[in-house]
Amino acid sequence: MHLLGVVPYLNSRPLIDGLLDDPRLDLRFDVPSRLAEPLLAGKFDVALVPIIDVIRSAGRLSVICDACIACDGETMTVRVFSQIPPHRIETLRVDGDSHTSVALVRILWQELFDRRIELVGFDARHDGLEDCPAVLLIGDKVVAGGKRRGFAYEVDLGGAWRQHTGLPFVFAVWAAPSAALRADPARFAEVAGLLSAARDRGVLRAREIAEQEGPRRWWPVELASRYLTRCLTFRLDARYVEGANLFAQLAARHRIVSGPAEIAWPAALCAPAAS
Repeated sequence: MHLLGVVPYLNSRPLIDGLLDDPRLDLRFDVPSRLAEPLLAGKFDVALVPIIDVIRSAGRLSVICDACIACDGETMTVRVFSQIPPHRIETLRVDGDSHTSVALVRILWQELFDRRIELVGFDARHDGLEDCPAVLLIGDKVVAGGKRRGFAYEVDLGGAWRQHTGLPFVFAVWAAPSAALRADPARFAEVAGLLSAARDRGVLRAREIAEQEGPRRWWPVELASRYLTRCLTFRLDARYVEGANLFAQLAARHRIVSGPAEIAWPAALCAPAAS
């Protein structure tokens, strides 16, 4: 049996369509920021981890298939809310559930506004936003929790990245420990096949998934459908790899990561993007 670490948000549902009933798999759910460490410790075989954690692993984690959580513009659920104009933000509360989004907001504010903002941890499930000038929120809580009310400004980080770079952004990928992958490539090829097939099913059923899962998470069905069918993308190709590689380079340039800022991709994804 393969043990998988998965995020609990609506955005993961198209990636795991049919997998909960697969006897070959055991799925365990946790927030994105708490998946990479147990994966590296061998507590999972594969996990849906933030792309920044793959970069920070310095080659210890490898991407195993072409299924992902990504966007080519607006994300809807990765946003900065503020009471002051974005270019004047000095201190930002950040949702502790995310690693990639925190790195992305640091990069964007330095690239767009030449501003190194102070980041303060924030538990969106328990902390209030009273007297909070600016906050980064991710996941279902952005839509379902009423957190966005009363803020004068919003910045969608996927949209800001697309406008700045012209490229899509990859938030999370299925990854495995590189040493385990090298030791038993056939085992991980089987898992990769199951994950890509689940993604294909989930993309075809995205509206049905929105109808089933949206109301359980306090999402309006039409908004959930738009999110899964128009805002997010779930398949890596050379252009998405290019966007992720640029993110890795900028993370190193702005000293968000140390060491080699490279991502270990499956060979099939390493072809250059079409011009």
